[in-house]
Amino acid sequence: MNADRPLPRELKAVDSATLLRLQQRARDLGLSQRLDATWVRANAQPDGTHHLWPAFWHELSHRQDIPRQLRCELLIALGTGVRVRSLLDVLPADFTPLPRVTAREEGLRVARLADRAPSVREWLLRQGDGEGEGAEAAP
Repeated sequence: MNADRPLPRELKAVDSATLLRLQQRARDLGLSQRLDATWVRANAQPDGTHHLWPAFWHELSHRQDIPRQLRCELLIALGTGVRVRSLLDVLPADFTPLPRVTAREEGLRVARLADRAPSVREWLLRQGDGEGEGAEAAP
């Protein structure tokens, strides 16, 4: 069981196709934190690199059929060149094989970008897109 497993301390880098696959998987499983795949497809930089790292273990206590997930912080590169933050619940079996960032400099760069990036909701409000419309479960 994951309760005894330490939280992975890894920064992962994924392409847009992988990000969409992870978002779709979270939707299919009914996981709590995810974005609408249509919004991601329309806004994520098609050839961009997106980063995610675990924040804590999360579980759906009312859904015993779903194993614990890693609640990951997510930094998405948008087609406009802006980066935005969100959260994404990922099963450990889906997280482990993702490409790992091993260069310390890259990790520090991502941390600086994440510190300055608005949340998806903040970005949507700045764009005049109402109350975060189009991004389900956006933080």
